[in-house]
Amino acid sequence: MNATPFPRLGSVQCLDSRGLHRMSYAEWGDEANPKVLLCAHGLARQGRDFDTLARELAAEYRVVCPDVVGRGRSDWLADPMGYGIPQYVGDMVTLLARLQANEVHWVGTSMGGLIGLTLAGMKDSPISRLVLNDVGPKIEYESLVRIGQYLGAPAHWATLEEAADALWVISQSFGPHTREQWLALSEPQLKRDGDGFKPHYDPSIAVPFRAVTPQVAAAGESIAWQTYDRIRCPTLLLRGAQSDLLSRETADQMAARGPRALVHEFAGVGHAPTLVQPDQVQVVRQFLLGP
Repeated sequence: MNATPFPRLGSVQCLDSRGLHRMSYAEWGDEANPKVLLCAHGLARQGRDFDTLARELAAEYRVVCPDVVGRGRSDWLADPMGYGIPQYVGDMVTLLARLQANEVHWVGTSMGGLIGLTLAGMKDSPISRLVLNDVGPKIEYESLVRIGQYLGAPAHWATLEEAADALWVISQSFGPHTREQWLALSEPQLKRDGDGFKPHYDPSIAVPFRAVTPQVAAAGESIAWQTYDRIRCPTLLLRGAQSDLLSRETADQMAARGPRALVHEFAGVGHAPTLVQPDQVQVVRQFLLGP
C-alpha cells in the first residue's frame, strides 16, 4: 500500500507519427500488486483529477493515472492532428506493457471513457472491468459546441485562486464542490507562466476537436456503437443526471445492448462527475471490488 498522501511519478516513451513522445503518469499503491486500476481523464484535464479515488483504492490496487499526451506533465505532439483516440489507445497499450499488466480495471471520464471503450472492444482486450464516466458511443453535438467555446483559448491568471475561480465558471456542471475540493482539482490544471499561471495543456488539442462536424460525429458514433457492442466485460455507466453530453436515451441504449451496462445517475451533476464526492467514490468502489 502507498502510505504517503502523494503518488510516485513516472513516464513511458510512446510512438507517434513524428517520432517519440513521453507520457507521464502518477502511481499509487503497491507497485508489485498485480491488480491494476487505470484511471483516464477528460479532454482538457489531467491524471491528478483522480487523486481522491486513487487514495481510496490504493490498498486494493496499483492505481495508475496517466496524463494523456498534450496534457499535464506529458509531452505535446508535433502534429496537432495526432490528438485523437487512436493515438491515445496506442499510448495506453504501451503504458500497460510497461506496467506488465495482463489484466486491468479501467475508470474513464469523458475522453478517458472513450479510450477505455475502444480498448475494451478490441480482441483479447486486457480490460476486465470498465467504468464509463458520463460518456458513450453517442455524444450530443451541442455539448461539443459548448466545450469548443473555451477549449484552447489563451488564458493567464495571477494567482491560483483567480485561476480556480475562472475554471469554476466553465465547470459548474461538475456539481457542487467545497472550496478545498475545487482548489485541489484546479492546482494540477495549471503551470507557471511568468508571474502567473496558464492551463496545463497544449492549446493545439483544440485543432482536431474543432474540425469535428455533425457528419464526422455521426460517422464516429456508428463506429463507436459497433465497438461498444463487442465489449464483454462487466461495465458500469455513470451519468450526471443533468449531463448535456450523454443523454438519458443513450444511457438506456447502453443498458440494453453490448455489455448491458449497469447505469447509475448522480443528481445535481451534469458533465461530468469528478469522482471526488464520497457517494461517487463508493459507487465506483462497490462495482470494481464487488462480485
